[in-house]
Amino acid sequence: MTTRRQVATRRQVLGYAPALAVAAPAGEALAQTVAAGSDLHRSGLVGTLEGAMQVSTVPTSFHEAPMLAELVKQGKLPPVAQRLPAEPMVLKPVDTIGRYGGTWRRGFIGPSDGENGNRINASDKLLFWDPTGSRIVPGVAKGWEMSRDGKTTTLFLRKGMKWGDGAPFTAEDFVFWYEDIYLNKDIVPTPIADLSPAGKPGRLVKIDATTVQFQFDVPYFLFLHRLAGDTLIGGGQSIQQSMGNNFGAYSPGHYLRQFLPKYSSEAEVNRRAREVGYENWGRMLNARKDWELNPDVPTIGPWRTTKPINTPSWAMERNPYYWVVDTEGNQLPYIDNIVMTLAQDLEVVNLHAMAGDYDMQERHIDLQKLPLILDNRERGQYDVHLDLAYHGADTALHFNLSYKADPEVAKWLQTADFRRALSLGIDRDQLNQTFWLGLGTPGSAAPAETMPESPGPEWRKKWSTYEPDRANKMLDALGLANKDNEGYRLRTDNGQRLVIQVEAVNGLLPWSKHAEMVSQQWRKIGIYGDVKQLERSLAFQRITANQDHINISTNGGTELIYLYPRHCLPVDPIEAHLGIEIARWYASNGAQGTEPADPEMKRALDLFRSAAGQQEEERNKTAQEIWKILIDQQYSIGTVGQSPAQFGVRIVSRRLGNIPGRACIAQHCRTPGSSHPETFFFKA
Repeated sequence: MTTRRQVATRRQVLGYAPALAVAAPAGEALAQTVAAGSDLHRSGLVGTLEGAMQVSTVPTSFHEAPMLAELVKQGKLPPVAQRLPAEPMVLKPVDTIGRYGGTWRRGFIGPSDGENGNRINASDKLLFWDPTGSRIVPGVAKGWEMSRDGKTTTLFLRKGMKWGDGAPFTAEDFVFWYEDIYLNKDIVPTPIADLSPAGKPGRLVKIDATTVQFQFDVPYFLFLHRLAGDTLIGGGQSIQQSMGNNFGAYSPGHYLRQFLPKYSSEAEVNRRAREVGYENWGRMLNARKDWELNPDVPTIGPWRTTKPINTPSWAMERNPYYWVVDTEGNQLPYIDNIVMTLAQDLEVVNLHAMAGDYDMQERHIDLQKLPLILDNRERGQYDVHLDLAYHGADTALHFNLSYKADPEVAKWLQTADFRRALSLGIDRDQLNQTFWLGLGTPGSAAPAETMPESPGPEWRKKWSTYEPDRANKMLDALGLANKDNEGYRLRTDNGQRLVIQVEAVNGLLPWSKHAEMVSQQWRKIGIYGDVKQLERSLAFQRITANQDHINISTNGGTELIYLYPRHCLPVDPIEAHLGIEIARWYASNGAQGTEPADPEMKRALDLFRSAAGQQEEERNKTAQEIWKILIDQQYSIGTVGQSPAQFGVRIVSRRLGNIPGRACIAQHCRTPGSSHPETFFFKA
């Protein structure tokens, strides 16, 4: 039921009238209109999807920031022309050539918030996507070539490119990563699926100083998308050389060799590790290669860390060797520094943003506060942009299909009709009105119908409507008809209350609040949902230890299922929301983990594995079949999506220039990375 207050709030958001002056029309009709996006577009808050674009013409002369020119004058840096590669990337800003200087103020919520900086430095990916998220473009590699049979992909690097400390960036950095990091079983015990199509490990080969080749035994037409997407091999150095991960296809060997036993001895590097407080050399390596924690590790992104993420202010400064210029030859970025100030929780982030304390903040901004955010625009001197996403669920309930600790609970988590009944017990319209202001699309986790992987509009409602009577009958038929004196269903093994744990990460969206509402709705179908809010690192520890029942997060990124499948398929042992043991089984090609007992999950995983060798048209059809399985089986329950809730409420200081009217909200776009933040600037 849509209340008078909810309708008034929604109209205020969309710019129609003062909040309290509106009578409530038919709620359902209005909800459908808003879900279609027409009112949002008329509001003026949703702009044109745009961003800085790459051009092919290289300027004949180059210029640099005053802070770097001064270092050149002092003899501490070579001239800018010597710091740039022979063929730099050239960007045409979205509006105008910018001006140098300034500090970009943002908020972050602690050491677990590394993506806050990784996404800004996203241009360190080998290949990238254009600002619309629809076309692969050059990145660190200036070009690429795939063989006709799809078995070989060649990357061409930029001659003369350098790391942030001035050392040459060459094919040797790829060889070092492959031979000394990736193939080292002490560091990477299990090969990653991104480099093992059809379970067959690929190879990285140096052709010459600026050419590397990835060779596979089977066709791997998907590999270009892997390199450009947010995947283990394509995520870029900033994301993959942090958080303990060891992937990313290149590493600064000239710096990291000192931490490896191969270049001295295990006894020596362990001794050095203990001297600086680490248990062993492996722990020391993970810390020293992490750009978020170690200001000394060389990087190639536009900004580099000067004060680490585990301090109250995560600070960064421009990379003097950044390999990108604008169309007039000005070395980017325009902005000198980024300072992220620690906020104790999401509420504080939003308060600071509304006070004008941040220059641009899209991460952690709460869509529920949109009316207040709009009211404070003049006071805070900022503009608001709403960026609509393509994924089906900002909030999804992921079932741990490999859970074993409690056999009774495990039985129900792995029962399709139990999952379906829980989905039918969720009132998505109430969630949408309460937390999304009616601006989202209720339904399953399927991607938007505009995406080529969508299984079709009818799958939006499959098992994803509010039918508590039907859900109760299904649960009764499963043998869960007995209830306690409060109406909750009893276990079939010992007659005690059946308790399903629902664990919500503290971050990005108010997932614990969403979970509490779902838990209240489940009372009508006799299911006791025990909601726990967990800090991000603790939540992932429990997932990795196979201890969770249901974990709540987004299914963002699954609009292109092959680029970011971890929220809908258990394939990634680093982040497996649907069963860590199944992900280990999949990633190791059966050598580790547990084979899924569910034949439909096995079929979905087989389809996913086969798709890597398919051309795009066939691959999209395969994706549609996978989505049909996932939605029919309800491995992840979708709630509300295709909204601006996740990264899509953008608060931008009016002092900033080259800000796109709309940014691509999709995992492969590395929001706001695909907008090229290095072209943002402070106006005079």
